[in-house]
Amino acid sequence: MTEKKEVRLAREIYAAVGGPENVAKLIHCMTRVRMTVRDDTKVDMTALKAIDGVLGIVEEDTLQVVVGPGIVNKVAQIMVDQVGVKLGEPFPDNLGADTTANMTDREKVEAKAAQVKAAQKAKQKSTPTKRVLKSISNIFVPLIPVFVGAGLIGGIAAVLSNMLVAGTLGTNWTEFVTILNVIKNGVFAYLAVYVGINSATEFGATPGLGGVIGAVTLLNGVDPKIPLHNIFNGDPLTAGQGGIIGVIFAVWVLSIIEKKLHQFIPDSIDIIVTPTISLLLIGVFTIFIVMPVAGVISNSLVGAINWILNVGGAFAGFALGMLFLPMVMFGLHQVLTPIHIEMINKTGSTLLLPILAMAGAGQVGAALALWIRCRKNKELTNMIKGALPVGFLGIGEPLIYGVTLPLGKPFITACIGGGIGGAVIGALGGVGAIAIGPSGLALIPLITNGHQMAYILGLLAAYAGGFIATYFFGIPKDATMEK
Repeated sequence: MTEKKEVRLAREIYAAVGGPENVAKLIHCMTRVRMTVRDDTKVDMTALKAIDGVLGIVEEDTLQVVVGPGIVNKVAQIMVDQVGVKLGEPFPDNLGADTTANMTDREKVEAKAAQVKAAQKAKQKSTPTKRVLKSISNIFVPLIPVFVGAGLIGGIAAVLSNMLVAGTLGTNWTEFVTILNVIKNGVFAYLAVYVGINSATEFGATPGLGGVIGAVTLLNGVDPKIPLHNIFNGDPLTAGQGGIIGVIFAVWVLSIIEKKLHQFIPDSIDIIVTPTISLLLIGVFTIFIVMPVAGVISNSLVGAINWILNVGGAFAGFALGMLFLPMVMFGLHQVLTPIHIEMINKTGSTLLLPILAMAGAGQVGAALALWIRCRKNKELTNMIKGALPVGFLGIGEPLIYGVTLPLGKPFITACIGGGIGGAVIGALGGVGAIAIGPSGLALIPLITNGHQMAYILGLLAAYAGGFIATYFFGIPKDATMEK
């Protein structure tokens, strides 16, 4: 019987990283299997990159193996199922016990030395900034599929609502539109709760408590006629004030308090006392300190970004569109998620997302140029044919790691294409997305205020910019050779 592709990938990835015993934890995002590796010296990077189906490798605090959308969740699930844990749960420490038992003394010493060396190497690479960025990314990565699905459903609902108002659709569609909005709001109306749970998981607090702290910011149970007041200026507090940024900070403080309480509360009453005190202290702290302060911060952040886009226009759009691909390459793009969410909460749309989406369009243009100029290179053109469909839909990592980045020059020219598209969007102005979802062509239903055509013009400019820049300046000589 032929081995399924996802089963083979799981097996070969484990073999290249030193087996499941060398993995401490495993999660996935839309395109990458993300592993926390115990000993970096046991990872065979050459073998890992050579696996058929692996599109690229990113080395940060976690080892990220790019296998592409659709298949990544299957590969990751198979890998954790083989170990007997769930996604994100720690792998058992004794997985490698049978192999180490047969080691000679010399081998054990060498293994210990390698372990210490790897730990020291990890300490040198880790910085406070990297740890913060990694934590923010870990909080939002599990929510990305939800944002995509709910965002597209919300976009469809918005289009149908406009058609109802215009009289294009009959009133019998009203109930269907309501159902779509109910599904969408199941995510976005309670996003603070989901973020609270994920934040608690990331910071080592009880997930349920994190969810409650997120729910506290929604101010359920507050009578609008008798509101709670901002202790700094006396204004009434509003539900959601402080946004996602406030929730993440409050849950981080919760994790500190809960861990301290666990240290001195007797085990016999810990389950009663610790959650009660934690919720009371952090709940009050969140309402009267975090919400007012984080509200000012989030308002200022959103205002500053909108000001930059309004004043910078085409120049700001070019810079943002061009620099986004390097952020994707290093896995830093997830940290923009809370910024998008705050912009949507404050203004109804995010003006940042359509500009950043141009980066993926630049990749598509570059890939098309490579396809034409390097048509004798069957290995490369086959890779392009496999990656282009999802590239048009805004998932650019297969093109980045499988096509442009390995070749060097095309990655740079693709960035230029993204900058050109971003400049067009920035110059036209006011192009926003009502929800976080995919980019590329799939983002069109989420573009608000009738600016879909402006967004499409930006896409076309990015396609053309990436194509022209790559066709004339970004073709490596060896890529054109027959393979």
